[in-house]
Amino acid sequence: MKKIIILLVAILVVSCQSKAQSKKEKETFKITKTEAEWKNSLSKDEFYVLRKKGTEPRYSSKFNYNDQEGVYSCSACGTALFESDYQYNSGSGWPSFDREIKGNVAYSTDNNLGYTRVEEHCANCGGHLGHVFNDGPIETTGKRHCINGISLKFTPTKTSDEK
Repeated sequence: MKKIIILLVAILVVSCQSKAQSKKEKETFKITKTEAEWKNSLSKDEFYVLRKKGTEPRYSSKFNYNDQEGVYSCSACGTALFESDYQYNSGSGWPSFDREIKGNVAYSTDNNLGYTRVEEHCANCGGHLGHVFNDGPIETTGKRHCINGISLKFTPTKTSDEK
């Protein structure tokens, strides 16, 4: 009798996880390309992070300790995403910012690790940037935008001659 009840409960649990519940609406962005076009315009590592929602290794980004003034843009489309004034050392191993340039970052939910995270995308092309967490500096926004450095390009606002 116990085996039958366990079997019925297992069937019920499996049947409640229908494809209709996990189906996501397709987001649309201003810049759209086919997978082949993205592969041709991005490096293998950029494609993995930006288009396949991958994660670069911790401490691998040259932007972890960047102290230049400037703007971080999407490496796929050039949209300005973060100002250097927003960057701080979170100790996480990825470039971290306490805020984004408003309107240029889009958000969605990500349950890939078994819990809900807020995923960040370029609002212009949909490229995966990273995730935002509520453990950032309390003196500013309390947010930690944990970003894959490979999804960023940096443009300094001052040349080395101007400093």
